[in-house]
Amino acid sequence: MVKLRLKRCGRKQRAVYRIVAIDVRSRREGRDLRKLGFYDPINNQTYLNVPLILSFLEKGAQPTGTVHDISKRAEVFTELRPNQNETKFN
Repeated sequence: MVKLRLKRCGRKQRAVYRIVAIDVRSRREGRDLRKLGFYDPINNQTYLNVPLILSFLEKGAQPTGTVHDISKRAEVFTELRPNQNETKFN
């Protein structure tokens, strides 16, 4: 199973997180499948590769709680829902 998870980068007391798609069995610093964006909690900056995130979500990847909140603030899920509704009716 694949999860969308935060991977810690940066230096001591100055954490920056990468948003990655990673296998559930891997540890936090383990090898990721794909880099999907980054999150800087100190400067409150976020970059998300929305098409890649949507493709992983459509394939069944589960975001962790924090990644879900970050994606929700960036309104990623509003773009996901119309695509799902179209496929249900066709």
